[in-house]
Amino acid sequence: MTRETMTQKRRRAAHIIACLKQLYPDAHCALKHNDPLQLLIATILSAQCTDARVNQVTPVLFARFPDAESLSRADKRDIEQIIRSTGFFRAKAKSILTTAQQITAEFDGKIPETMENLTKLRGVGRKTANVVLGNAFGKNIGVVVDTHVGRLSRRMNLTGRTDPEKVERDLMKLIPVEEWTLFSHLMIFHGRKVCTARKPDCAACPLAGAHPSRSALCPRRGVAANR
Repeated sequence: MTRETMTQKRRRAAHIIACLKQLYPDAHCALKHNDPLQLLIATILSAQCTDARVNQVTPVLFARFPDAESLSRADKRDIEQIIRSTGFFRAKAKSILTTAQQITAEFDGKIPETMENLTKLRGVGRKTANVVLGNAFGKNIGVVVDTHVGRLSRRMNLTGRTDPEKVERDLMKLIPVEEWTLFSHLMIFHGRKVCTARKPDCAACPLAGAHPSRSALCPRRGVAANR
């Protein structure tokens, strides 16, 4: 089998994006938020938790603590009680409280708009920073690599790596900068609806189906049928 060149892989990635755009024209950030602070906190809460559960919790949290200053003065036990259902609530509450205190003390109550400053905040890694920069500020600094994006990227042979930051670097070489934020939303939608972790529906997937113009987009084609 001839090894795919970088040019060929970029071309295939472009076809994947075009196909997913048709499939999910409304792809967007599933975490409900009204401002950068809300998105930052929601993203911290989303670790090891569904977006749907986070969206049930955040309205209560933000009604009680509407800005960084009020959140910075909160009793950690009150935060824990509100976010308990998201899992790992003690660690998350500590991250949220400390982050709010940092934002208030170091950034005048405003969410930083750079990767460097965002990742100085407690509980904020590169993935969370990419979510905030891409969706709250419209800055395509990197590609958000969650479990869905990582899984699908490997299945589609866009990367062979498992480490999220290495996967991100591979994707950044293939995906146009202006598509970085949207690409993650498209892959997440597809990962939730069709290319699931345990039972991917390859027969219904336009990327892995029998259509001649699309059959090569996902090398996984036929795997499910041959099990």
